[in-house]
Amino acid sequence: MKMNWAWVLLPLCLLCPSVANAGKVLVWPVDGSHWVNMRVIIEGLHSRGHQVVVLRPSDSWYIKENSPFYTSITLDIEAGFDEESTKKYVADLLRIQREGNAWTQFKLEMENVYLATEFNQKTCEMLERVIENKDLIGSLLDAKYDLFLTDPAFPGGVFLGHYLKLPLVFNVRWTYHGEGHSAIAPTPLSYVPLTRTELSDKMTFPERVINVGAFLLEQFYIRHSIVPHFTGLIEKYLGPDTDYLSMFTAADLWLMRVDFVFEFPRPTMPNVVYMGGFQCKPAKPLPEDLEQFVQSSGEHGVIIMSLGTLIGELPHDLADAIAAAFAKLPQKVIWRYKGERPATLGNNTLLVEWMPQNDLLGHPKIKLFVAHGGTNGVQEAMYHGVPILGLPLIFDQPDNLFRIQVRGAGKNIDIFSMNEEIFYQGVQEVLTEPSYSMNMQRLSRLHRDTPVKPLDNALFWIEFVMRHKGAAHLRTESYRMPWYSYYSVDVMLFLMTIALLVLFFVIKVLSSCFRLCCKRKVKSD
Repeated sequence: MKMNWAWVLLPLCLLCPSVANAGKVLVWPVDGSHWVNMRVIIEGLHSRGHQVVVLRPSDSWYIKENSPFYTSITLDIEAGFDEESTKKYVADLLRIQREGNAWTQFKLEMENVYLATEFNQKTCEMLERVIENKDLIGSLLDAKYDLFLTDPAFPGGVFLGHYLKLPLVFNVRWTYHGEGHSAIAPTPLSYVPLTRTELSDKMTFPERVINVGAFLLEQFYIRHSIVPHFTGLIEKYLGPDTDYLSMFTAADLWLMRVDFVFEFPRPTMPNVVYMGGFQCKPAKPLPEDLEQFVQSSGEHGVIIMSLGTLIGELPHDLADAIAAAFAKLPQKVIWRYKGERPATLGNNTLLVEWMPQNDLLGHPKIKLFVAHGGTNGVQEAMYHGVPILGLPLIFDQPDNLFRIQVRGAGKNIDIFSMNEEIFYQGVQEVLTEPSYSMNMQRLSRLHRDTPVKPLDNALFWIEFVMRHKGAAHLRTESYRMPWYSYYSVDVMLFLMTIALLVLFFVIKVLSSCFRLCCKRKVKSD
């Protein structure tokens, strides 16, 4: 019997559509929690047959040199984002914030400015060393990559992607100079709250004043504390037609790590693709010892607590207050904590250095997530429908948790003024008030109700950019416009000039008519 091989091969081709068009992707990631979600995309690209190469500095914290999913190129450069320096930075910020007064806030801002200046200088030095390494740059150019994937939370990858003249895709929540949307899309300040304002899209007049003030301060900071550091480097290596802000807005595609179940509605752009919760997945079975601990909670269930990758421990008094509050509860508690064991720790609380957070959040016994408000954790809680008690600390965490609180899916506590009783009452409120769980489950249903999984959507658009050597037709040309053209200041001035000339002409005509009438009246008299 003669077999038709076409019918045998067709299903294989359909199952593996990308292998025949496999591409080469160069990745410049950001370490820490940002690498956690970048790795998900890299694994997805690898599963579709693409070759992925990751650039990593020698002091990488989370980014491993060896992996079955990518090939790494380790740069003989320290980025300054290693575990020790990052934890020290976070500890210093926490210490300053706990002082709790106006002078504290000023010190905090000055500390951020100082550290940002130091980081900008180090980034410029690192980029110059990379570009001046002719062997490295030559090998990157010779490899003929199809796409450059980076996280614009730091500017190094954005710069190198432009230098290599590769189609540029962002895995983005934040750029180095603010929230991702604000860098590319129109941002009406009347209903789009800025980062760190903790405002909603329903602002009163005083809140709109605050929002505009925050915008002006942000623009002043960007133009005087960030842009000048990179101007010389850009002129030297990218040419006069590029500036700092246009490096970001000229990207082909923005894979945005939010969706509008979480984010407030706002204007967007054609080359923004939403993939909020792309790292979330159905829960897998827990390790046997952890499953036994969870099942031992009975009808009361389990609380899990994690403050993310950067905050493994807390000041002793805070840790003791939290542990004492947990000890009063009938629930079992799993707490990711690397610090010294709290003196008040109860028998119901299990301290772990690492936990399968996504798998725990998907377990039916989990009743509450005590979290710091990082984007990954908030989205995982939303995906699995677990309400949040928020302890926002730094960076974008207060804004993330504020969005959850506004939607009635969680409650936030000021960790810097918190004591044992405040924390205990907060836990009790979220556990006993059904609306918190109901609202989070509603958000979960909305978040999951999509025609395409977020990760599949992201991978499709990455491959789209690779197939078409960019996505210029989706990219606005506004980044090439000077500010006065973008805001139509020149048009307004032109129209005002025309209006004034017309008004002047009318006044002159009326004045002439009036004088003529007066002359005729004098003659008739």
